[in-house]
Amino acid sequence: MNTAMNCIIIGGGRLDTARTRSWSLQIQALLKTADLIIAADSGAEHMKKTGYLPHVIVGDLDSIDPETLNFFRKNRVPIQSHPSRKSKTDMALCVDYAQAQGATHITLLAATGTRLDHTLANILLLMSLADAGISARIMDEKNEICVVKNRVDLTGTPGDLVSLIPLTPTVQGVTLKGLSYPLENQTLVMGNTLGISNFFSASCAQIFIRSGTLLVVRSVD
Repeated sequence: MNTAMNCIIIGGGRLDTARTRSWSLQIQALLKTADLIIAADSGAEHMKKTGYLPHVIVGDLDSIDPETLNFFRKNRVPIQSHPSRKSKTDMALCVDYAQAQGATHITLLAATGTRLDHTLANILLLMSLADAGISARIMDEKNEICVVKNRVDLTGTPGDLVSLIPLTPTVQGVTLKGLSYPLENQTLVMGNTLGISNFFSASCAQIFIRSGTLLVVRSVD
C-alpha cells in the first residue's frame, strides 16, 4: 500500500506574505502539514522568513544571500548544490528530488513572478507531474493552478473564478458540473478562450475530460 507524501517546494518568485494575513496563514498551514519541504535556491530566503527550516536546499546557489546560506548551514539543513551551467532550472531539480523521495502530492509556492519565462516553465512542470500520476499544483496569493488529464473535484464559494485552458491541440469530452457555464461532452481547442472566466455556482464543482490535457486556474480577482 502506497503512503501519501505531501511535499512543498518554495521557489524564488513572488510570495507576498506581508500583504495578506489570510495568505500568510495559509502558507503556515501548508508548511505545518508538509512531509517534505524543499527550497529552490533563493527560495531559502522565503523559508527563513516563515520560521520553518526546509528539509533540503536544492539549486546552483547563484541567487541566495550568503548570510542566509550560512544560517541554514549552521542549522544543519542539507544542501544539494548543482553547477550554474545546467540543463534544468532549480525548480525542475527540486521536482526531480521530490519525485525521487516518493512525493505523491506537490505544491509549488513562489513559482510565479516577474520572470514570465520561469512562470511558464513552472506551470508546464505540472504536465510532467500529471503524466507521472503525481497530484501537483501551483499556488500564489491570487491563483491556484493544476493540470487535469481525466477529472478533478473542486471546492469553493459561489462566484469563485475558474478558467480552463487547453494544453493540447484539443481537449475532448469536457463536462463541467457546479459551474455557472456548464458544458456537456464538449471539445475545447487550444487558442480558443471559451473556457476563460467561468465561476462556481455551488460549493462543489467537477471537471471531466475524455482526452487531452487541461490547465485549470482558480483565481481571486
